[in-house]
Amino acid sequence: MQDWYQTAFELIDMRSFSNLWYWIALAVLWSTSSHWVIGVPFDMITRARRFGGEAEADLHDIVRVNVNRILYIMDTAGIWIIAIGCFGLTVLALLGFAYGVEFAQAVFFLTAPMGLLTWLSVRTAKKIRDADGAGLHQKLQMHRFLTQVLGMVSIFVTAFWGMWQNMTLGVL
Repeated sequence: MQDWYQTAFELIDMRSFSNLWYWIALAVLWSTSSHWVIGVPFDMITRARRFGGEAEADLHDIVRVNVNRILYIMDTAGIWIIAIGCFGLTVLALLGFAYGVEFAQAVFFLTAPMGLLTWLSVRTAKKIRDADGAGLHQKLQMHRFLTQVLGMVSIFVTAFWGMWQNMTLGVL
């Protein structure tokens, strides 16, 4: 029994993937991302569905504001945001996977799924604007579900890669 505990604690040291703070940051990142659906807190969506009335009107207002904000940013600076984001991800990928910099790998595993989530948010914002408020709850719920699926896949891949790094780099 003691060997199992010793092995588990030897896997946790102060490098990127074996640093407890990295895993806490990853959990907070995905928890926050799934709570804020297109900039709207999920409890507001639930309250609007449950009680309607003023809560529903508030939801429609805040969704309209956030959808307009997201689409305005994409219309005015979308190409630049995509170009800079792709450049940054490419630099991280090259540093991390071609040159073996573990910190770059760790940051890549945090930021690459966020790029996909940004694309998903823009796509959902366009669908909401095109539907003019029809089926709002379903669209927001689907966006949250897809965010959670993306988060689970991201955490799984990051954990798999991190444990593989820890085991192959001689931490044991």
